[in-house]
Amino acid sequence: MATEFQLDERVSRWQAQDNEDQLSGPTQWASDRPVYEWQQGYTEETAPVDWELEKSLFDQETRMKTGIFFADFQKTEVGIKGAPEGFRVIDNFKDIGLHPTIVENIAKMDFLIPTPVQKNTIPLILQGYDVMACAQTGSGKTGAFLIPILSKLLQKLANPKFEQQRNPPGARRTKAAPLALLILPTRELAIQIFDETRRLTYKSRLRPVVIYGGSQMQNQKDQLVRGCEILIATPGRLVDSIERGLVSLAKVKYVVLDEADRILDMGFEPTIREIMLKSDLPRDEGLRTSMFSATFPTEVQILARDFLMDDYVRLRVGRIGGTTRGIVQKVVQVEDLEKEKALINLLLSQPPSRTLVFVETKRKADYLDDVLFNMNFPCVSIHGDRSQQEREQAMEAFRTGRSPILIATAVAARGLDIKDVIHVVNYDLCDDIDDYIHRIGRTARAGNEGLATSFYNERNYMIGEPLAQLIRECGQEVPQCLKEFDTGKMTFFDERADFVDGVPGEGSENGEENSGFNGD
Repeated sequence: MATEFQLDERVSRWQAQDNEDQLSGPTQWASDRPVYEWQQGYTEETAPVDWELEKSLFDQETRMKTGIFFADFQKTEVGIKGAPEGFRVIDNFKDIGLHPTIVENIAKMDFLIPTPVQKNTIPLILQGYDVMACAQTGSGKTGAFLIPILSKLLQKLANPKFEQQRNPPGARRTKAAPLALLILPTRELAIQIFDETRRLTYKSRLRPVVIYGGSQMQNQKDQLVRGCEILIATPGRLVDSIERGLVSLAKVKYVVLDEADRILDMGFEPTIREIMLKSDLPRDEGLRTSMFSATFPTEVQILARDFLMDDYVRLRVGRIGGTTRGIVQKVVQVEDLEKEKALINLLLSQPPSRTLVFVETKRKADYLDDVLFNMNFPCVSIHGDRSQQEREQAMEAFRTGRSPILIATAVAARGLDIKDVIHVVNYDLCDDIDDYIHRIGRTARAGNEGLATSFYNERNYMIGEPLAQLIRECGQEVPQCLKEFDTGKMTFFDERADFVDGVPGEGSENGEENSGFNGD
């Protein structure tokens, strides 16, 4: 058994080089981060460079690099339903008619080759189709909807007949009237999409604004008053802003629901219906809607049709609900009373690296944070009861590596794209395989390698069979604690492999339901 001195020596490897307070965090709210401010009289050719902003937006230190498995993306099976006749995928970003400013910013972001979801989705959105797209975590879904939408809007704004409305600083309050609306289920994901939009709209006429709960409304109100073309929002704060008279959706041309299955679950469905069907959002042929996620349960696919036009296209990259083979999945038998000790030993046995630890409850997150912090591990925690400032500070500390261990509840399970997250630990294993896929998808992004370790005991039997099958599907050995669930199948359940075409006994003779806006 290690002596106290040896233990301290091993823990010291984890110490952050910066010894300042771990939550000495941001001097401003994420919603106040600078965007490129287009001035009257600018043109695409004469818009000046903002060197300070450009350096912060395209800093290579925090940018995700593609990994050794990136080429595997190009080999992934792609299924598409409802594509227009003669539809062709793209193979680059330069020769497909994108706006030059978008192409320039793509190059600054080091996007060299489009991923399969981008190859298929970008031309569909450019051609004006509604899209429901399912692709693995870390496969480039954000770029798949941002790139074509921003390009189309810039081309629209370049038309002399289009009058761009932007309120000057100090103007009396008027409603923000965005042209594109991006709806996200969590504050952290909304902030991340805002940052990606800030990069892609650099030196352009498009001004993005992000609004989310938990932060000061006045700050976000000030941003809205100045006007925006791109509005990124969580559902609750969006409805609140509409009710306060701060936002009008009357001019929206594009709506995106990212992590659509989470947004449309029992908690968010009524709010989304209110936004999509009861607000001043135009419900006509001019509105294009896209939905993206790494998982799309059947019931969500059916529900999503309420918000899509009849000719919407369904795209899947790989199996719906699949995951990348770049994640080494380890499942170890650990009883509840032994988890704390097992986690400490696991952290000490691995080289220091960004590690994301998922727990079931807010109380558990706080407890583990205290335990590890008192052992001098550089850690922070995040959950729904933390103030928004604490949440933003924790994410910044984790993203920059000041606190390379993040203990989190489900608020960090979806969509977050953070460089060099090498290890995901399921301290408390979830019951749902889709939730598991999203959790482990925080590592091995953009074709990189990653490790996912899950603590399993008999309380987790509900996920046993699908987890064993997922591990086998990824070409890895099923661990001993899951052998009883191992059926030997190399493919997942047939009904989960592709999009469903209808509900038996409903709709037309072939089971296809009527899609499009069909009321409340």
